[in-house]
Amino acid sequence: MKPISDIVKDKPWLGWLLFLGTAAVVFLLGLLASSIIERRTESVYSLQMLKPIAEWEPRNEVWGENFPREYESYLKTLNMDFASKHGGSKMIDYLEKYPELVVLWAGYAFSKDYNQGRGHAYAIQDIRNTLRTGDNVLSPMPATCWTCKSTDVPRMMDKMGVENYYKAKWKDLGSEHVNPIGCQDCHDPKTLNLRITRPALIEAFQRQGKDINSFTRQEMRSLVCAQCHVEYYFKGEGKYLTFPWDKGFSADDMEAYFDEIEFSDWTHALSKAPMLKAQHPDYELFKTGIHAIRGVSCADCHMPYKSEGGVKFTDHHIQSPLNNVANTCQVCHREDTQRLIQDVYDRQDRIEELRRIAEKTIAAAHIEAKVAWDNGATQDQMKDILKLIRHAQWRWDWVAAANGLGFHAPVEALRVLGTAIQKGEEARRQLAVLFVKHGWKFPVELPDISTKDKAQKFIGLDMPKLKQAKQEFLNTTVKQWDEEARKRQGYLFEYKIKE
Repeated sequence: MKPISDIVKDKPWLGWLLFLGTAAVVFLLGLLASSIIERRTESVYSLQMLKPIAEWEPRNEVWGENFPREYESYLKTLNMDFASKHGGSKMIDYLEKYPELVVLWAGYAFSKDYNQGRGHAYAIQDIRNTLRTGDNVLSPMPATCWTCKSTDVPRMMDKMGVENYYKAKWKDLGSEHVNPIGCQDCHDPKTLNLRITRPALIEAFQRQGKDINSFTRQEMRSLVCAQCHVEYYFKGEGKYLTFPWDKGFSADDMEAYFDEIEFSDWTHALSKAPMLKAQHPDYELFKTGIHAIRGVSCADCHMPYKSEGGVKFTDHHIQSPLNNVANTCQVCHREDTQRLIQDVYDRQDRIEELRRIAEKTIAAAHIEAKVAWDNGATQDQMKDILKLIRHAQWRWDWVAAANGLGFHAPVEALRVLGTAIQKGEEARRQLAVLFVKHGWKFPVELPDISTKDKAQKFIGLDMPKLKQAKQEFLNTTVKQWDEEARKRQGYLFEYKIKE
């Protein structure tokens, strides 16, 4: 074989080809090396603090100066443009959609107002706006109700002490809670490690003999959510926030816990049953599902990883996975996008079907119980019936109040709804026996509660008066809160979608 030098002498063009080829390879290798160095530099600088963050810094925009990618994605929780078949980020008036709920919560604040929760950035705005938190005259809520709504909570707990914080009135601490759910709720400002800032979760695990520091990082990616997305109640006169997990996480376990301590959230205005109100037991329902069993965390589906250049970070646009299937479901499931979405809807459709049966059954039981009382029923005659109504509604609410329409654990959701229907129908059967035995008119003529307006009038709510009082509150007290907060912080960030 001829030496390359001889070949080049015979074919000069081949020499130029080799030269240009070598130059191109060197150039490409240079670009690759430059890219690697640039990405490594990005990775290093992405973890460097431009400005120190104070221990209980509540302002998300201050954190955003150090972590712009996370902050920019967090602000997308203001978006309300996605609606799945059974949820999403659009506003839904659940009382309008399911008017039986008004009757289920007669005598309780949820009968006045109950909407689908919006993104985290709306937390302060929504708790101020809801009719449930009262007005300038009516102030029914303890400060405990702020616990899951603001990054100001840990700061105020540190300042006041946890017990004193819970004992205060919600209205009295309004000017101190102006920054919505965000960075400081879940992250240590020095190390950025995930941490628990709400004592109720730590205390619940302590009662189970578990140390919060023993959990893995993957478990913490669910536990930071479990600080708030859980069932809870206000214990004792001090309204001490407590998770009812001492017997376990299931609806049955928590029902037994509440029965043992004879706790009730309110006495039903129609049936006089001692009632329980489930809050949002997302973590508990999730714990019974296949994703939890397989080690999937809340963040895996609701806050998936993103990459920009050499920086990998968590997407803080916390939202339905159905609006981001490629980066959530399809990380593990390789099926077609529409197939995966349909799989979710198939399960949710079945859950909603049973949930609606439960709602109508329990609403009818409340109304029939009221008629029984009106006819002269005694406490002894009604005792077992009221317990059945209490248990039926608790089990229904344990599924209904959780986000995701049962998808976090479809099998368990269907089981619990089945027992809710069974107990509701048993209550109605016993009521029927009572009516027939005493010769009272039966069947009971049920009122028209086919709309939110009709149902609210039936249970005696003066909605125009309540709405007017709330608007006066927003125009006076809330504006005063914001002015006081603006003086304390130096400014007040306005959470709204930029035009």
